[in-house]
Amino acid sequence: MKTIINTNNAPSPIGPYSQAVQFGNMLFVSGQIAINPATGELDLSSIENETHQVMKNIGAVLTEAGIDYSNIIKTGIFLKDMNQFVAVNEVYGSYFSGNFPARETVQVSRLPKDVNVEISVVAYTK
Repeated sequence: MKTIINTNNAPSPIGPYSQAVQFGNMLFVSGQIAINPATGELDLSSIENETHQVMKNIGAVLTEAGIDYSNIIKTGIFLKDMNQFVAVNEVYGSYFSGNFPARETVQVSRLPKDVNVEISVVAYTK
């Protein structure tokens, strides 16, 4: 049986999808972009700030499911420009303390709302 995870501390979906779906002990978090849930505004001031907001949004969904970043087993990072990889990677890495998840990072031609980075994750629940 699947359970829909939703929190006001992360942006509301901008389409027909859920913030996350839990199935058994697996949590599938939809791609997050840098929308500040308090204001509904995008933070595109820098790739670092944008990535921090994305990771905070992921963290809010994880918290709602009763877990944290250490439960992430797989991430998908989608970049508009692979030249921003180093900056994104530095911010992303700061949310983990070892035992990093598996990951792929790809450059794409366009992302929702013309953002520069989108990240999705798969995690396990307790």
